[in-house]
Amino acid sequence: MDTRLSDRLEEIRKAFEEVEASLADPDSLSDRDRYAELAKRHAGLRRIVEQYDAYLAASSEASDAEELAGEEDDPSSSQQYRQLAAEQRSDMERLEEALRRALVPTDPNDEKDVIVEIRSAAGGDEAALWAGDLQQMYQAFAERQGFKVETLEASPSEGGGFKEVIFSVKGHGAYSKLKYEAGVHRVQRVPQTESQGRVHTSTATVAVLPEAEEIEVEIDPADVRVDVYRSTGPGGQSVNTTDSAVRLTHVPTGLVVSCQDEKSQLQNKDKAFRILRARLYQLQLEAQHSEIAGARRAQVGTGGRSEKIRTYNFKDSRVTDHRIGMTIKRLPQILQGDLGEFVEALASDEQARRLSQGD
Repeated sequence: MDTRLSDRLEEIRKAFEEVEASLADPDSLSDRDRYAELAKRHAGLRRIVEQYDAYLAASSEASDAEELAGEEDDPSSSQQYRQLAAEQRSDMERLEEALRRALVPTDPNDEKDVIVEIRSAAGGDEAALWAGDLQQMYQAFAERQGFKVETLEASPSEGGGFKEVIFSVKGHGAYSKLKYEAGVHRVQRVPQTESQGRVHTSTATVAVLPEAEEIEVEIDPADVRVDVYRSTGPGGQSVNTTDSAVRLTHVPTGLVVSCQDEKSQLQNKDKAFRILRARLYQLQLEAQHSEIAGARRAQVGTGGRSEKIRTYNFKDSRVTDHRIGMTIKRLPQILQGDLGEFVEALASDEQARRLSQGD
């Protein structure tokens, strides 16, 4: 283990001891919020300290075994000590790798709920149908994870599917599971309306935004123009006879959010503010990282057929994630929400890249 890593681990041990002392402080015991925060930090640090102690113990045992092997006259006993030393060295390598991974900073948004936005892109009616298929896929995946899905806004297409659909996914770690889905999803299949059996390529874009709490994004009411209008459904027919639909325009950024799914103007306004808050939070995050402002544009590009993170080929029952070069030939199961292999592989890839960059 290099000096830099061991120094960092010693700092963590010191921090762990300080947190442990704070937990025993009567002032902390009387402050429930502070105590909960300290307990959470204590648990995280303890896991690292225990692994570090196990590493040091293995190192000590390996050194002792090697020393005894050199002092032992009996070849059989000497070999046993060498074997023991090799086993301890192997444990040390495993523990060092685990410690390096444990020290990679986690995404602070990983535990948040999310808002997912799916829009049909290239491909006309077939793209709208594909957007509907993706919505069903993510709903099935969320249900597998025990998450709760709530539709916030939907613009159905006359031919089926959606021009746009926005929904929230609530559950511990929702963002960590869904954040890799942001981008252009390309489908290659024969549309139902294709009489000559030709394969068409269509796309839909997916944006995944961590849902922000009010305390994280303060919206000045003076910055938001609120317009109300009568809700309409596909084809322009009236959904109800009251001005229940709401359109929010955030003047400083130009962001526009519309909601008309609910019969109550108040409910539509509440949902619209949730979406607006999530979009503004994403803009803040990108500004902090000096990236191009515009979360959804950064995630989904233009939605062109050549831009894609994943391709779903119906003829070969093949799904390929182009970011990691991974192909799974179980398309029906994937569309039924079986995304676990992709999620795990993408998370491992992200962690490996962070380790290689020394984060």
